Amino acid sequence: MKHTLFVSDLHLAGERPHICDVFFEFVANIAAQAEALYILGDLFEYWIGDDDLDEPLNGAVAGALAALGARGVRVYFLHGNRDFLVGQEFSARARASLITDPTVLDLYGTRTLLMHGDTLCTDDVDYQKFRATARNPKFQADFLTLPVAARRQRVGQLREMNAQAKQAKSAEIMDVAPATVEDALRRFAYPRLIHGHTHRPARHVHVVDGHACERWVLNDWYERGGYLRCDAAGCAAVML
Repeated sequence: MKHTLFVSDLHLAGERPHICDVFFEFVANIAAQAEALYILGDLFEYWIGDDDLDEPLNGAVAGALAALGARGVRVYFLHGNRDFLVGQEFSARARASLITDPTVLDLYGTRTLLMHGDTLCTDDVDYQKFRATARNPKFQADFLTLPVAARRQRVGQLREMNAQAKQAKSAEIMDVAPATVEDALRRFAYPRLIHGHTHRPARHVHVVDGHACERWVLNDWYERGGYLRCDAAGCAAVML
């Protein structure tokens, strides 16, 4: 049966070789059987710019996705909070189409909203302020003028600061705000939403304006890989 796969929050990095191997096997053997693969952000632990494509892991990931595209599988990439600097050079190298957040598609007859998920966490005010700064074109342009080594150092500092900030926040603050989820479904797409970011994989049901809507939260790949498989009969989460 024709089907489409969705993944998010893989956080691929050289210091996690096992998960990288799981990703390469997934692309070669599982995603190759699908019509399309949607990567809904945070494919990488961090991305400092497309001029870092010669880094071995980055180049290998782009090559694996390009090989998938060459086999006829459509590959789509939506930015996350760790890899929002992925640009056209990576897109071309990986044969992956960049899509906006949010994106709405007709998925085998079901209107489906795709997001990374961080914009749904509106109770985390500090993060939303940081996100607004990080997505500012001038901020990004200034960052990309720095040497690669300086960018890596800066990202390392930001990761440490982020880890410390998370320790001071409740789990509820870092999760999606139900009212924001319902507003997104109301504005963009009944009856299905697929997103990642929160690392809380589950299927939720929301009743919005009398519509029974499902919200699929994708799993992260810190401990093990996984994906959402959707076809005309519906969606199912699969762990690797």
